[in-house]
Amino acid sequence: MLAILGAESDFEVHNHHNYAWRETHGGKDTIVVRKGATPSAPGQLGFIGGSMGDISVIVRGKDTAENRDSFYSTVHGAGRVMSRTQAAGKMNWKTRTRSGGLITPEQMELAVREFGVELRGAGTDESPFVYRRLQEVLDAHAETIDVLHVLKPIGVCMAGADEFDPYKD
Repeated sequence: MLAILGAESDFEVHNHHNYAWRETHGGKDTIVVRKGATPSAPGQLGFIGGSMGDISVIVRGKDTAENRDSFYSTVHGAGRVMSRTQAAGKMNWKTRTRSGGLITPEQMELAVREFGVELRGAGTDESPFVYRRLQEVLDAHAETIDVLHVLKPIGVCMAGADEFDPYKD
């Protein structure tokens, strides 16, 4: 996903998907494993991604009871409402044919185009229809983070639906 921030926004934010960090919580040294969670210690910057047809955000962690209780962790992204196979169907790589799938390429392309995004590649397994709306998820986690910047994608480039991508999760 591509987004542009103004020149006044001179910072870098990283958000890995799975990792373990040594941290102190409640006076105890711990290892906090975050699998699909964003660190949100008070003042810490983070990135939370939406779908290719939705916003993404730069956030800052809050010092609240809810955030302390979650070991200063918050949401990682919008979250899926259907699996990759439900959305795109099953691919037979020997015959290079796809069967099943609830989302058509035409539906996905129309939704992304209506959001103003240029799409290059991508399969329906990453369609905006397979994710929750990010704002709803952010609202549910409002006690853990403040939203600093809202980013709107302008383009999406990824492997196409019928291209084998060995790095796809």
